[in-house]
Amino acid sequence: MRVLYFGVLKELFACPSEDIEVETGCSVGELRKVFHGRMPERAWKSMAIAVNQEYAGDEVLLHDGDEVALLPPVSGGGPGDAPNPREKISLLPPGTV
Repeated sequence: MRVLYFGVLKELFACPSEDIEVETGCSVGELRKVFHGRMPERAWKSMAIAVNQEYAGDEVLLHDGDEVALLPPVSGGGPGDAPNPREKISLLPPGTV
């Protein structure tokens, strides 16, 4: 199966993806255990996993040929970056209304 890495995981694993072999009937939860030793514990707290482009819970069974994506949490911006929701923004030039 192909495992795709996104965000900081690309840097952590020094590649965007890799092909791995897992036992028939392996679940997403068991795959987590395989990768547990390869990345810091804190990385798993908010990690999402998708199988064949759909978010998957730990109970989902994996099959040969599946594409698994490891999706770390994303964040961005800060308090100063968000617009004021009460601020009126006009898309028309002044004086046209």
